[in-house]
Amino acid sequence: MIIDCHGHYTTAPKELEEYRKRQIAGLKDSSHVASKGSLKISDDQIRESLENAQLKIQRERGTDLTIFSPRAGGMGHHIGNATTSQHWSETCNELIHRVCTLYPQNFVGVCQLPQSPGVAPKNCIAELERCVNEYGFIGCNLNPDPSGGYWTDPPLTDKWWYPLYEKIVELNIPAMVHVSASCNPNFHFTGAHYINADTTAFMQFITSELFKDFPTLKFIIPHGGGAVPYHWGRYRGLAQDMGKPPLKELLLNNVFFDTCVYHQPGIELLLKVIPADNILFASEVVGAVKGIDPETGYNYDNTKRYIDAIGWLSAADREKIFHGNVLKVYPRFAARGTKR
Repeated sequence: MIIDCHGHYTTAPKELEEYRKRQIAGLKDSSHVASKGSLKISDDQIRESLENAQLKIQRERGTDLTIFSPRAGGMGHHIGNATTSQHWSETCNELIHRVCTLYPQNFVGVCQLPQSPGVAPKNCIAELERCVNEYGFIGCNLNPDPSGGYWTDPPLTDKWWYPLYEKIVELNIPAMVHVSASCNPNFHFTGAHYINADTTAFMQFITSELFKDFPTLKFIIPHGGGAVPYHWGRYRGLAQDMGKPPLKELLLNNVFFDTCVYHQPGIELLLKVIPADNILFASEVVGAVKGIDPETGYNYDNTKRYIDAIGWLSAADREKIFHGNVLKVYPRFAARGTKR
């Protein structure tokens, strides 16, 4: 079985975008009283949005199931206030639940959290519990920068985040570290902000005692870990200079990387530097890079093809990356899997 651990509902029916536009327009009206409102999307519209996109790609590329969440670039935690984010997150998560209900063999849910700049992360706990306990979701996306590119909240290792981590550990789920769109013009959101955030989170983990406080807490750093694999020697050296244990001891029981790297040399570097035990297959389809690479004639985001082409990768490590590590990192998927 081949499991893609990183997929977003980027092809949701246009009614979701229209709902969001109405919500944002209401913020400009001082007399407007915030309410969740309703989203009217039929099951057939959901099917149509997936059949010629994610499901078609699954069939064509030979993947079996995607761990699926709301569109990361659309989380927009910097927009409005905590109530805005609560209503928007609930609506997006409910739509993901409907997708997973319609296609239980193809998708399993991960939730968006109702984060908001300056609002304590414990505010997200109720929605996280709802998604895990009522909808059967197996993880969450955690935005390390709800301000949208200005990094106004404490780092991920600050005790500001601890109540949320306590709940994540209690629920036995991992968190994918995933920012949303950038409103800072210095940072293109998928080309710079995403990669910056991945790298920043890893460095925050190095400088902290977080995993002494939460030895079973698990994070997935997407997009191949940002700059981390390429600069592994730098991070090893920095940890050493700080008197920290080797990175394998310090982080690799808790931090994992996905394969959203869109060229062959990049994937090979990732697999040479990071232990196979810490890599989960992913493609982020349909995501940031949708085109065909003129040098190969294949889609950039066809990451399975890159892994298949690595002759020196052992069968055991290939199985870990495509399937086995998900069972370790997402315990609730493992429990679900026994019922399939």
